[in-house]
Amino acid sequence: MNTETEKILYIDCGMGAAGDMLGAALYELLDESDRKKYIEEINAAGIDGVTVEARPDSKAGIAGTHMSVLIDGVEECAAHDHDHHDYHHDHEHHHHEDHDHDHHHHEDHEHEHHHHHHHASLADVHEMINASSFSGKVKEDACAVYDLIASAESRAHNADVSEVHFHEVGMKDAIIDVLGVCRLIEMIAPGKIYASPVRTGFGEVRCAHGIVPVPAPATAYLLENIPVYAGDIRGEMCTPTGAALLKYFVKEYVNMPELLIERTGYGCGKKDFERANCVRAVLGCENITRTGVTELATNIDDMTGEALSFAAEAMRDAGALDVYFTPVYMKKNRPGYMLTVLCKDEDEEKMTKLFFIHTSTWGIRRRSVERHYMETHIEKRDTAYGPVRFKTGEGYGITKSKPEYDDIAKIAEENGMSISEVMKKI
Repeated sequence: MNTETEKILYIDCGMGAAGDMLGAALYELLDESDRKKYIEEINAAGIDGVTVEARPDSKAGIAGTHMSVLIDGVEECAAHDHDHHDYHHDHEHHHHEDHDHDHHHHEDHEHEHHHHHHHASLADVHEMINASSFSGKVKEDACAVYDLIASAESRAHNADVSEVHFHEVGMKDAIIDVLGVCRLIEMIAPGKIYASPVRTGFGEVRCAHGIVPVPAPATAYLLENIPVYAGDIRGEMCTPTGAALLKYFVKEYVNMPELLIERTGYGCGKKDFERANCVRAVLGCENITRTGVTELATNIDDMTGEALSFAAEAMRDAGALDVYFTPVYMKKNRPGYMLTVLCKDEDEEKMTKLFFIHTSTWGIRRRSVERHYMETHIEKRDTAYGPVRFKTGEGYGITKSKPEYDDIAKIAEENGMSISEVMKKI
């Protein structure tokens, strides 16, 4: 992969999203040395009593990684899946199944023991994050993710953000999930982050306050303005932490764009389904030899050649990729010209304005097109007639080169030669 090309991170949320699964998928995108460095950093972060282990796992025959968070050496079980505060139920993906399933006694047990758990406010969470050993950027991102969660919970329960409390035990593994994803994003340093539409699951889930629909209310608020679908699996597929991380980092939800893939990572959840219970992360770069451009065109039969030429030059000077005329016959068999401009997508508005300023047209046509092109560069070569600039193009296993016309024309004029003679001699 060309290291100068912007990296693209694509997250496949076809089985929803949870903090630990996102972290495990991103972890798999690192090389071996960075994986070791990351585990050392997360375990030295300063979250008291917490250690993280990256364990090989597989789902539906696909090899991946499961991130195990241990509190005082013991991995948190499904009983702490409501995670982290009275309202927020996350961490281990898919443990909040439909309330008819037989595992709900874990949750009843959890509720009976709420009075044994210490609680922490959002300010306490910020304090714990900011006391960690990560960079200022990671801490800022992690605090912002928790702000999103607390805001969604306050809306769900019509309570002030200051009234949202986090269970101290479950809070630690959630903070590690959030800090971990933020640090991994920092290490991978993608230029753009995309994700697929998010599967939410369906049915009902038992939480600290009773039975609520899937997605849970706070998750639903976090997923606003994000394309989602229920899918055909009963249960909670997207957790609040997963939704908050996506909301913070991902700005566009699309099917995977055209990429030259460098690496693929799979982050595994605990439960097993017919489908691979994984979040998939793909790291690559855009296929730079094929790109989208905008084509603008209009037909004109009432302008002089001089005026048309001026319009074309104005568009070239403004950054048009190409400008050309095509002879056409218009109404009443009037001879005219079709003026066509190819431009970058971001230049469409500027070019449209130039059409209306410099031509007599009342309207223009536009369409999106794709073009294949070779990577080109200019190099100077010494010849018998002095230095000449050559344009060289490479791509698709082909290299070709040609001298710049202006240099050839100048040599031909100075030496009384034709263009073809100069081309032969150099």
